[in-house]
Amino acid sequence: MSVTSRYRDAWEGFWAEVPDEPGAVFWDAEPALTASRHLARYEPLVEDAGLTMVDLGCGNGTQTRFLADRFPAVLGLDLADAAIDLARRQQEKARPSRCSGLLSFRTFDAVDMESVARLHEEVGDCNVYVRGVLHQADPGDRQHLAEAVGVLVGERGRAFVVELTEVAGTRLAQLVSSPSGPPAKLLPVFRHGIVPGALPDEELIELFARSGLSTLASGDLPLITTEYELDGSRVELPSKWLVLGRPR
Repeated sequence: MSVTSRYRDAWEGFWAEVPDEPGAVFWDAEPALTASRHLARYEPLVEDAGLTMVDLGCGNGTQTRFLADRFPAVLGLDLADAAIDLARRQQEKARPSRCSGLLSFRTFDAVDMESVARLHEEVGDCNVYVRGVLHQADPGDRQHLAEAVGVLVGERGRAFVVELTEVAGTRLAQLVSSPSGPPAKLLPVFRHGIVPGALPDEELIELFARSGLSTLASGDLPLITTEYELDGSRVELPSKWLVLGRPR
């Protein structure tokens, strides 16, 4: 099984148009406001920091490069070739001397379970970072994505998953219907047929429970964006985070 061509084409078209500059994407906030806050919750529960860290749905690699400063080997995976091309260009610009064996990117369909199994055979158990991937996936693919995380984590890894809550859907609707119009960085998302959504908290946990993963810790954090409110503050979307692993 793999994602639909419509879904793949939507993301290829989106990433092909993204400017090669920081903060050009609605959700691409700087790591100090995103991955850094996530790692404060995640790292204390990581049993083996030496495992490969997989950034699943890495996009242009902003958070992936930050993770590479905290873990010895990091692999950014994304469905879109255009996203991976951009991630590699930005990697070269940001840290041209970085060994490609320590930080690398590749195109990857996480719904294709044969590919997931081959990756696990290649790199072994992994720690996995998943930020805002499931809520915009086709509903029929969400369970497969959760199962992919379970395969990659294996017996020793830990996953950190953060997704928009139901309340975030209301907030997005408010942004879209604003009298001044939707935020400029949201427009390309809708133009390419990508539909941001929200997952009920219980559904998020159940997806991973059915994949054999236990929720070791959870909590709420705002998902910081690169857009601003009228008062100059960042637009924030409510999100739920989970740390997942095999039950002991």
